[in-house]
Amino acid sequence: MTRIKRGVNKKRRHKKLLNMTKGHQGVRHRLYRRAHESLIHALRYSYTHRKERKGDMRKLWNIKINAGARANGTTYSKLIHGLKLAGVEINRKMLADLAMRDPGAFTQIAEQAKQQLQAA
Repeated sequence: MTRIKRGVNKKRRHKKLLNMTKGHQGVRHRLYRRAHESLIHALRYSYTHRKERKGDMRKLWNIKINAGARANGTTYSKLIHGLKLAGVEINRKMLADLAMRDPGAFTQIAEQAKQQLQAA
């Protein structure tokens, strides 16, 4: 059986990993073993934080909707409940955008929700 030398492939793999850890501090971007550990953690953090960002955005939308709702004399929970009763299917992202950019349209939606709550 022939002997396989892997110097070129190993160097290429190490170099690729060291390039990925370029902004890390100290030996975490210089030494392969430490850089590999650092990269594993960095990739794990980036994955979990991508998931966390979705929750953070939803919290922000809820805050904006609540501010718009209170400007129209109701609360966030009453607004959402009224919209559900009215059968208005608009997501929180769009509601938050309306509350910030088009208060007139948001007021119409809030009035719809209020009417549904009074009727129920």
